[in-house]
Amino acid sequence: MIRFDHVTKRLGGRDVIRDLSFEIKKGEVFVIVGPSGTGKSVTLKHMVRLLTPTSGSVWIENDEISAMDGDALEHLRERFGYLFQSGALLGWMTVADNIALPLREKTNCSEKEIETRVAEALQMVGLEDEGDKFPSEISGGMQKRVGFARAIVRRPEIVLYDEPTSGLDPITSRTIDRLILKLNTDLGITSVVVTHDLQGALLIADRIAMLMDGHFVEVSDPKTFVASDEPEVRGFLDAQFISKQGLVTVHVER
Repeated sequence: MIRFDHVTKRLGGRDVIRDLSFEIKKGEVFVIVGPSGTGKSVTLKHMVRLLTPTSGSVWIENDEISAMDGDALEHLRERFGYLFQSGALLGWMTVADNIALPLREKTNCSEKEIETRVAEALQMVGLEDEGDKFPSEISGGMQKRVGFARAIVRRPEIVLYDEPTSGLDPITSRTIDRLILKLNTDLGITSVVVTHDLQGALLIADRIAMLMDGHFVEVSDPKTFVASDEPEVRGFLDAQFISKQGLVTVHVER
């Protein structure tokens, strides 16, 4: 579905990602983890050509998105939804109008159809009664769910999530994780998630890829990932108190 072929991206005089090759399957939840500054969001942005490789190529099925521009690029981007880390809601618009924005800007849908599709999206994220409110009137977790609704209102094939649980409390974070799985199951969406939240990654991923120094040091299913002997992976797991059995273990020195 999504394929990177020997992709290198040079920014600020250094290779943020280097010679990166991998493939994401249709309908998969593919989660990219790793410390800050290792190229996770840079990798994500290449999938919709918000960034272009310094070398190598990025493919969406049989289309080389990294070489596209103009109408062809815009048409291919219609297959994507994107959930930004901040939610990126417009404060002067209601929740319903925020969700409707992609339909009004990018489609010829009638207002009646827009209203129907917004209502469906709100119901899917459990916010049916919040459409008339403004972003400032709802919680951060609810704002994130509005961002979900906006990302799926055009019924995309692929949704990209940039730190979907960042800044949220653990209970709300798990709610967001369940929502990612629900959308993946109910709509058959291919999901690509960038996150620091390894416990969430273990709950939702079909495969987890750990990015270090611009390349993947591990790509595996969650059970194999937590059992990895790769030093970088073990250090990342230990820092979040996750053992090889996948159990949360906490050691406090007094």
